[in-house]
Amino acid sequence: MTAINWYYVFLLALVLLSYHRASLVIWTSCFLVLLIAGTKYTGVTLGMMISWLVFLALAIPLNVKAWRYRYISLPMLNFYRKVMPTMSRTERDAISAGTVTWEGDLFRGNPSWKKLLKVTPAKLTAEEQAFIDGPLETLCSMIHDWDITHNLADLPPEMWQFIKEQGFFGLIIPKQYGGKEFSAYAHSQILVKISGLSVTVSTTVAVPNSLGPAELLLHYGTEQQKQYYLPRLARGEEIPCFALTSPDAGSDAGAMTDHGVVCWDDYQGQKTLGIRLNWDKRYITLAPIATVIGLAFKLYDPDHLLGNKEDLGITCALIPRNTPGITIGRRHFPVNTPFQNGPIHGKDVFIPVDWIIGGAKKAGKGWVMLMECLASGRAITLPASAVGGAKILCYTTGAYARIRKQFNVPIARFEGVEEPLARIAAYTYIMDAARTFVTSFINLGEKPSVASAIVKYHTTELGRKVSCDSMDIHGGKGICLGPKNYLGRGYESTPIAITVEGANILTRNMIIFGQGAMRCHPYVFAELEAARLPNPEEALAAFDKVIMKHIAFGVSNVVRSLVLGLTGSLLVFAPRGKTKSYFQSMTRFCSAFALIADVSMLTLGGDLKRKESLSARLGDILSYLYLLSAVLKQYHDQGELDDDSPIVRFACKYYLFETQERFDALMKNFPNRWIGLLLRVLIFPLGLRFSPPSDKLTHNVAQLLAAPTDSRQRLSAGAFITPIKDNVIADVQDAFLKCVASEAIEKIVRSAKHDDDVTGYTSEEQAQSALERNIITEEQFDIFMQADTARRKVIAVDDFAPSELARLAVKESRNPYENSFNTPKQ
Repeated sequence: MTAINWYYVFLLALVLLSYHRASLVIWTSCFLVLLIAGTKYTGVTLGMMISWLVFLALAIPLNVKAWRYRYISLPMLNFYRKVMPTMSRTERDAISAGTVTWEGDLFRGNPSWKKLLKVTPAKLTAEEQAFIDGPLETLCSMIHDWDITHNLADLPPEMWQFIKEQGFFGLIIPKQYGGKEFSAYAHSQILVKISGLSVTVSTTVAVPNSLGPAELLLHYGTEQQKQYYLPRLARGEEIPCFALTSPDAGSDAGAMTDHGVVCWDDYQGQKTLGIRLNWDKRYITLAPIATVIGLAFKLYDPDHLLGNKEDLGITCALIPRNTPGITIGRRHFPVNTPFQNGPIHGKDVFIPVDWIIGGAKKAGKGWVMLMECLASGRAITLPASAVGGAKILCYTTGAYARIRKQFNVPIARFEGVEEPLARIAAYTYIMDAARTFVTSFINLGEKPSVASAIVKYHTTELGRKVSCDSMDIHGGKGICLGPKNYLGRGYESTPIAITVEGANILTRNMIIFGQGAMRCHPYVFAELEAARLPNPEEALAAFDKVIMKHIAFGVSNVVRSLVLGLTGSLLVFAPRGKTKSYFQSMTRFCSAFALIADVSMLTLGGDLKRKESLSARLGDILSYLYLLSAVLKQYHDQGELDDDSPIVRFACKYYLFETQERFDALMKNFPNRWIGLLLRVLIFPLGLRFSPPSDKLTHNVAQLLAAPTDSRQRLSAGAFITPIKDNVIADVQDAFLKCVASEAIEKIVRSAKHDDDVTGYTSEEQAQSALERNIITEEQFDIFMQADTARRKVIAVDDFAPSELARLAVKESRNPYENSFNTPKQ
């Protein structure tokens, strides 16, 4: 074997060892064996001597710990400390909160698809299903959203009472305290069903079970606090709210000016160690009718009554509504969605220190508590609300497009309408898959902070797109509000979910990748922790242990990105079946993402935090890979049904194309143009090869919604579509089925009219003429007329007398249901 051939062997070994992420010991051993063999067969040539020198120059300092510390790890540690980003206390708390689940596997660049498919899917228990089939069905049948949003601007008293009596405010509270103790998935399913009917009702049910007093008490409260509050919250005797946002501090909690000072004062006739509070909060859901207020504030201890620190940090406390100094009761009116929401003000409010959630020992721990609860809660409430709306829109819009005709053709047959119909179907599938996937991990005890941000952002954004597409298809039917309108209020309320629990602009630009890079990257967080150790020797040892693995990880991703780009991912082992190529392409993009993320952090360092557009695109790539994983996981869990295959293919093609576009935009806008070009060669050596869904696939997906298919039923599963009186959703379905059954008969009548075999101006007159001339049978005539009547009922819109649209002025400035909660006037 010639020396040149040996170099090919060395190159092949380099590729294989890098691709499979071999350890340093294996690397050293393999090249030592190859060099010995090469020297034996080719002799001591100049090329072989150079190879030995290169090998020794790398192997000795890498494998001798003292040399590695001195010449590699220590210089890199010093460099790392210069470029690593500075973080405030709130940023550190947010990054360290929660746990890492599947998003961490994606960040490693080589996810195990078998591991993904083995994740236990979320399921309901018999008790949870019984609640959904019983009390929840009853509650949904009580909802008349037009009455709630236009006439009452609130839930009717009987609905409030039913919600409290049936335990809707205690879904997450353990049974030992009188709650339901339902799983995250059951909680999500309940909100899905309500949200499709009324955002006002779903928000009212969601908030007591979301980030707030109940959840904070469960995780951090003292036993005395739990025993007192949790049973009362579960029964609805106490109505909670949680006050975090203030005029000067929204997403930036560190800017909070609401504050408390530890001091002594009289409380109920006794000298008590407590906190003197002043605050100004707004946007607080349930505040106008709340009986107990969860409050976040900055706590100061200038007299060191609790310890040695003066600035203790953000703290959370529970405060009864009737505590002196509180002003509460006025309402905000969020885009015509009148769930109880309003400001709370506190002036010189004194509370005992025992009112801190968890007691005095939890002083200053509030932000950590909130972030850890948000890590799971953010994945439930808003995604469920978005999915609930999308399911109803999916169900009704496909039907309406088949019912509504233009030029004697159902508008579902127009390609211009097929495009938004296909998007509605695919987006709804993606949203539901993501919601189900993330709640599966929460059911297993995880608190997926990064995944919850991904799911919250993308379900609410996709929900907004579904809402807009549905409104476009419905046209005038959608914009005329009234009892017959089943999408207008939901359309109006879409900005609410976009805004709360982390505004979507912030979530995309700063949180998903900003937090994801720290928590999900296999080595970065450990490197940061090592670099912050005060002891130099301990810091160097800890950093060395991680940085060596990180270097190997980076080299591997360079090789993997290039190899997978050249081979079209065909070398990737993936689950067999129709979706194999999608798994393979995702593996390729995972390796490329790990590469470009490392290069971005290495070259930009702390400046990456300020390069929000780059960070957003990196976050998009991570998000798309996560959402694709959820789609393929759901398709697998549901038995890989052929009927759903077009929807899954549409979703996969859509996100693979969008992922490619984000990579392309990243490389075009990378601050260092030459690095951007190099990354392009490594990641897309054969160019941009992914394309969006074809017109044919779009047509196939759209027609799944515009026909009574099993796929359409699965997409709407969990929504309230029960055929009861005044349920306009059921009316749409009734008209849909009748119109489908009548289409062949309508074609006969139209053909007869074209041939002048029937007379009449209206469809009813023409059908009557066809019956009289024996062109259609009496049975066909009945089918025709039933469809025509049902169609007209659905396409009808509301109209009002001017007096009906005028809201009555409220002479007395108070909540009309205030007394039902025993809440005193302020």
